Amino acid sequence: MSDIEIAQQAKMQPIIGLVEEKFGIPAEHMDPYGHYKAKVSLEYIDSLTENKEGKLILVTAISPTPAGEGKTTTTVGLGDAMNRLGKKTIMCLREPSLGPCFGMKGGAAGGGYSQVVPMEDINLHFTGDFHAIGVAHNLLSAMIDNHITHGNALGIDARRIKWKRVVDMNDRALRKITVAQGGPANGYLREDGFDIVVASEIMAILCLATSRSDLKARLGRIVIAYKTDNVTPVYAKDLNAQGAMSALLKDAIKPNFVQTLENNIAIIHGGPFANIAHGCNTVTATKTALKLADYAITEAGFGADLGAEKFINIKCRMSGLKPSAVVLVATVRALKFHGGAAKEELNHENLKALEHGFVNLERHLHNIKNNFGLPCIVCINHFTFDTEAEIALLQQKCESLGTKCVVSKHWAEGGVAAEALAQEVINVVDNREPGFTYVYDENMPLWDKIEAISTKLYGAANITASPKIRSEIAALQKNYGKFPVCIAKTQMSFSTNPAIKGAPTGHTVEISEVRLANGAGFIVAIAGSMMTMPGLPKTPAAERIDITDDGIITGLF
Repeated sequence: MSDIEIAQQAKMQPIIGLVEEKFGIPAEHMDPYGHYKAKVSLEYIDSLTENKEGKLILVTAISPTPAGEGKTTTTVGLGDAMNRLGKKTIMCLREPSLGPCFGMKGGAAGGGYSQVVPMEDINLHFTGDFHAIGVAHNLLSAMIDNHITHGNALGIDARRIKWKRVVDMNDRALRKITVAQGGPANGYLREDGFDIVVASEIMAILCLATSRSDLKARLGRIVIAYKTDNVTPVYAKDLNAQGAMSALLKDAIKPNFVQTLENNIAIIHGGPFANIAHGCNTVTATKTALKLADYAITEAGFGADLGAEKFINIKCRMSGLKPSAVVLVATVRALKFHGGAAKEELNHENLKALEHGFVNLERHLHNIKNNFGLPCIVCINHFTFDTEAEIALLQQKCESLGTKCVVSKHWAEGGVAAEALAQEVINVVDNREPGFTYVYDENMPLWDKIEAISTKLYGAANITASPKIRSEIAALQKNYGKFPVCIAKTQMSFSTNPAIKGAPTGHTVEISEVRLANGAGFIVAIAGSMMTMPGLPKTPAAERIDITDDGIITGLF
């Protein structure tokens, strides 16, 4: 059966009763969205302050390939397995974006028998959080143009507006547009553009905010433009926009509770991309899970060079979170692809390609253990085409590096098939104090921070930028030098060229653009030709998604 067919046969329990039974959350603190998804009140979360915190486990992966890796599937399978072993565990995931849902991926709620449900709802609109973020973002956009139209008392330079518009869809035609055509009655004619919602600074702010007041303050700090002197910033609070934006986000700030196929609790909240944003679910969701459970398992988007790096250097730095261990997900198929095997040949045994592609896993493993200072367990997310010889080679190579490598069949069999992985994770986290190391010190100059990530994690020889970009970084250094950096880079390679597989070294990372995310509290450095508004592929997933006459969704994978 397909993922969606498995999900549609799930025996879900009403979410209100389930969270009360498992974690004692009173029904009056849960806002139901139908029978199987609900939000928890911030007031209840505040009441958990004195609770002891559980252990935090991060799930990340090798560099993504068309063959698939399975971070969400592994996060769910691992969580189900730990609950089977009697360990009180909650999974913390990101919300899927409609962009990749209708583009390349076709859904992001796990797979096989390790899924979160209701799968269709989670992938399509869910509880409306992304809609609220998009509307809040575009309200600010509208207020900027409205202010200029009505006299521009703030002296905004229309050529230096930094705030685009957003939509939660892959639509390359919207990357660059012209607004206010049709004469003065329609506003001030200028160039504009769209980003995808998951690249919005408001998404980052929601994921890092710790309260309603913190959310409102961060929204007010958003730099929307510069005045005609090209020095003085204009903030969202100068337009008195932060109150209305916060009102639009009044429900979006509350974490969403759902369940797995095995009726264990997962919190799905927030969803910035890891290639063009910081790739982690909300701090609120993660901290709530840690206060409710003995273990919280969270994922960070794409490969460990992106999601895990930003989890450590941005999310943990700002929130005080301390992970205890990392699970690095890989598949035999993906490693063969990194080793040069053609996509059409990945289901055939190829030990040579597997050995060549292992360097990608090895680089990620080195980064986790040496640059992040965290213990790491390798999970081989099993495919039915994997051969015994391939599995044996992979385990041998991991063991030669002093790393546990566990084959897990949770996709096919659910939590019971991930118990060996769960036990290895428990053995590690129960026998060490939480802690890690940052890749760079916050007092390093911004340029040096970018260079540290590029050379230490990506294997680059150096970084480069045009004189214009160097000048912009130098200007940001004066007031925002202590900010962490969020590098927007292709997820497909350690380099900025998605076609280069394996573990390239000696390449140059070119910084093509920098953006200030003052409300979120970091600097976005765009590397290479990375786009913050993706396009649809030649054959988008939308072509196979449908609904039957009796309301059954099909084609979501």
